[in-house]
Amino acid sequence: MNFEDIIFIEGLGVDSNCYLLNKQILVDTGTGQNMDYLYSKLKEHGVNPDEITDIVNTHCHYDHVGGNYLFPNAQVNIHELDANALKNEDEDTVSFLFNGSLKRHDVDSLLKEGSKILDFEVLHTPGHSKGGICLWDGETLICGDTVFANGGVGRTDIGGDYNQLKESVKRLKELDVKNLLPGHGPIVLGNGKKHIEVSYSFL
Repeated sequence: MNFEDIIFIEGLGVDSNCYLLNKQILVDTGTGQNMDYLYSKLKEHGVNPDEITDIVNTHCHYDHVGGNYLFPNAQVNIHELDANALKNEDEDTVSFLFNGSLKRHDVDSLLKEGSKILDFEVLHTPGHSKGGICLWDGETLICGDTVFANGGVGRTDIGGDYNQLKESVKRLKELDVKNLLPGHGPIVLGNGKKHIEVSYSFL
């Protein structure tokens, strides 16, 4: 899809970044503790929160799924290996790290390798969590907490797996990524591949 159709909402505090696709699909929702901020950012772009049709969670951690409840009309999509954590709020959501608890536990669609979200393909990239995913359209990579700008990768000490993460980042560095849109921190436009290569070099 055209990059112009992706709206970047920078995370506030410990909230994840959020990405709005075609003004109707929201990738990640933060902790849900900053409702006014998230709603105001959506409205700045002419989007009423009630008009969000789908949520795509890149993984099950609280700082990415806690805000799902803010969009009661939206269907929740998450990888099949992270779905039970969301449904049951087990320790894999790490909500205890944020002194929070989930207010929404339903899952409407189980994603897997090759699932489609608009023009994006779901890539299963475990390591930070069992069911971590990235969204890839041949140019732009929405990568959750798998890899970050400037040489960062997701932590593996909260239900993750270092070897899986290394393999996931190795896979991503083979892609010709122009735009890198991570779960936290700055986005990268134009040379995302270089940032992934640097990240891999530290593993």
